[in-house]
Amino acid sequence: MQSSGLLVLQSFSHAFLFVALALFPIVNPLGMAPIFLTFTAGVDDSTRARLARLVAYNSFMLATVSLLVGSYVLKFFGLSLPAVQIGGGLVVAVTGWRLLSRGADPEERRRPAPSAEAVMASAFYPLTMPLTVGPGSIAVMLTIGSNAPSAVEQLSSALVQAAGGLAGVGAVALSIYVSYRYADRILRRLGESGINAMLRLSAFILLCLGVQIILNGYHAVAAGLA
Repeated sequence: MQSSGLLVLQSFSHAFLFVALALFPIVNPLGMAPIFLTFTAGVDDSTRARLARLVAYNSFMLATVSLLVGSYVLKFFGLSLPAVQIGGGLVVAVTGWRLLSRGADPEERRRPAPSAEAVMASAFYPLTMPLTVGPGSIAVMLTIGSNAPSAVEQLSSALVQAAGGLAGVGAVALSIYVSYRYADRILRRLGESGINAMLRLSAFILLCLGVQIILNGYHAVAAGLA
């Protein structure tokens, strides 16, 4: 009985660490914090807190759906993983380019700060998808979910692994909330010029990440044709 409990704990821990460690570097909440600040510039602290909480919740739900039923959704619509990578990579690359060039136009600099309602409206798109949980994160969750045990006799093992995976997603969602909620405090020591430099660097990395996701999808398609 004790041995069975130990096996369950090991299976849960393995799933938790596997999902959390696979997802966290791709989500990169600390690296996305400067971009979150640009979307919340000019709003009060309570609005920023509500937005951070909503983005974390949306990210948890999106990653959970991708992990548990994402592969079935793709099959239902007849979509392939490379198609998701190429389409999502285009969205990420375009978003990164827009962020990289934001503020370069003098007319754009003179625009008034967005209202709290407009900022909250961007909670899912683009802040959650594709900036926080983008096609790279979804592809990882789809791959992990498709390799989970599905046989009836492995139902208990599947449930334990699913619980561990959900806990891992929850840990990443918590890191998203903390990084976004306290983004201004985390980056305050950098100063305005430092935050701007980090924003441009994060936007450039986002652009490159989108291009890399497109290339991964293209290579998958080319390998299938070959």
